[in-house]
Amino acid sequence: MTQQSPAAEAPRPVANANANATGAAAYRRRLTAKQMEAEVFARATRAIRAAEAESPLARARAVADNRRLWDAVHHAVTDPTNALPAALRAQIASVALAVLRECDHPEPDLGFVAEMNDQFAAGLWS
Repeated sequence: MTQQSPAAEAPRPVANANANATGAAAYRRRLTAKQMEAEVFARATRAIRAAEAESPLARARAVADNRRLWDAVHHAVTDPTNALPAALRAQIASVALAVLRECDHPEPDLGFVAEMNDQFAAGLWS
């Protein structure tokens, strides 16, 4: 029997840089469009909640990200080709505008923003 050097004993697993991306892509493929939208709101909520205890820069970044999210929501529901019922679109637009106004305050109520994100995520998951 021949001796092997310690380096040749067992191959070490090589970290695959694409493993996380591949796993995330597989996860997304299992979600419906509504569930993917819910995940966007959930991610925004996590960022807001984490930013509450962080630096002013982290808070500003989380607020800006949420502002972009709610701006996109507002634009989507005010698009005349949107298939949702008009009354529902108007209600969503109203909430979006309230969140956008809150995000524009010098010291936005992050709890309110996170709660609106949570409510929309829950509605999309159901």
